[in-house]
Amino acid sequence: MSTRDIAIAITIAVAALVLLAMFAAWRRRLRRDSGLAAPLGVPEHAEVLDRHEVLYVSTTKHDQPLERLTLSPLAYRARGEVAVTDRGLALCLDGAPTVFLASSRLESVDRATVTIDRVVEPGGLVRVAWSTDDDTIVDSYLRLTDGDPQNFISELQRLVPASGASDETAAPDTGATS
Repeated sequence: MSTRDIAIAITIAVAALVLLAMFAAWRRRLRRDSGLAAPLGVPEHAEVLDRHEVLYVSTTKHDQPLERLTLSPLAYRARGEVAVTDRGLALCLDGAPTVFLASSRLESVDRATVTIDRVVEPGGLVRVAWSTDDDTIVDSYLRLTDGDPQNFISELQRLVPASGASDETAAPDTGATS
């Protein structure tokens, strides 16, 4: 066996170990977050106020934009559409059931720049902070594909209960914390 063959074998073994470690870490994350789930289904007679095409980026621990959560069905990036209704936010992602965040679940809505796997221009992401069934607050990040998100953010901020509403005059979030 030549030195070249040994080097190739070592490279293949290291690559296989890295892939195995990545797979194990993702499975561990799925198990860790198995108790969390996004609310599904839009209530009857919800009036649609606004629609946008979006890229769903991620859901993370609240104020920890680099700590991904694998909430079902929000574990993976996807294209889709959001609909702002008079009762909350409907997130219709390609290949997934519709997630509905009732206004009572919404904590705040603002802009962000950084989240796991994505860095954009300042304020290029919309961060929606909401509570899961067990009152855990999480942040979901969306990127509108059709222009400036300010109108979308304003519509959503109207739905946030007064106790959790964010200050609309605050400067855009840099993504690290807010």
